[in-house]
Amino acid sequence: MPHPASRVLAMLELLQAHRRMTGGDLAARLRVDERTVRRYAGTLAELGIPVTSERGRYGGYRLLPGFKLPPLMLTDDEAVAVMLGLIAADRIGLAEGSAANTAAEAKITRVLPAALAERLAALRASLGLTIRGPAPREPQPAPGAGEPAAAAGSSSADLLLTLGAATRAGRRLDLAYRAGRRPVTATEPGDDGCGDQQRRLPVTRRVVDPYGLVFHGGRWYLVAHDHRSDEIRSFRLDRMVTVRPTGAVFEAPPNFDAVAHVTRQWAALPWKWEVEVLIEADVARVRRRIPATVADVTEVAEGVRLSCRVESLPGMAQLLAGLGLPFTVVRPDELRAELVAHAAQLVRSAER
Repeated sequence: MPHPASRVLAMLELLQAHRRMTGGDLAARLRVDERTVRRYAGTLAELGIPVTSERGRYGGYRLLPGFKLPPLMLTDDEAVAVMLGLIAADRIGLAEGSAANTAAEAKITRVLPAALAERLAALRASLGLTIRGPAPREPQPAPGAGEPAAAAGSSSADLLLTLGAATRAGRRLDLAYRAGRRPVTATEPGDDGCGDQQRRLPVTRRVVDPYGLVFHGGRWYLVAHDHRSDEIRSFRLDRMVTVRPTGAVFEAPPNFDAVAHVTRQWAALPWKWEVEVLIEADVARVRRRIPATVADVTEVAEGVRLSCRVESLPGMAQLLAGLGLPFTVVRPDELRAELVAHAAQLVRSAER
């Protein structure tokens, strides 16, 4: 049963949406009796919200003309946190219904200050999310002596909003960026230094055209065309020292998929084990069980070929065992041994 406070707020929202409502209409919408509606009206009045009631055939409840709730006082960080939660729930399937998510976003946006609402809309339009576990936290480098710290000293929310706005508007950016030890790709896991070693990593200047923001592997990345290398690269936000618009504008490639770009980069990185498995099922069924960030899934004559690179074979054995589908290991042979060990462990657990 809804809490009385939630019904009071629901009554306020109904009165904001309608010029006038009868006690019977409110009672029906709130699923209470008219006496309770009168009590709710008194509660709103005690909170300083001017609800008036009129008797007679054309009577009812209404808010005094001109009354509006003040803007929702969220900081940029708080607003970004709320909106990212809603977006993530919608895009990775955690929400029970997209209509509820859409309604919640609309309500929050409606009461935010206009400037912040516009920046959040730009962020929403430019970001992508993947399903992947968080990366281990690392010590972050302090800005070097005399080094401007507009990005490093800003909140992650402010940086996300700035990059989202530039991406949506097609504004070119000048980055001061702390490169990794092996700056072949900005998405390579494990290429970070830490402590004093990371502080000595060079800071380079990059002029980039931002194409999209992606959250992957527990980190945020800006996917952008790097004018220095003339390549599309992925830049970690936690390595950005400063971010400045250059004043120039650009046009992004049509239908560019920033998430697909990042996941392809990860898939191409060197890992300890090359895994190939044939699964006896249709490709749609396998894709529902295995995210694109984990493995490449393709349809072949024998069924479905699963290909990926992994650091841990025990984890791969657990994933395959959990599919509930018949499969054949093509490579490596060591994966077969891990599957046997996993099966033996299950047998021991079942026999206890």
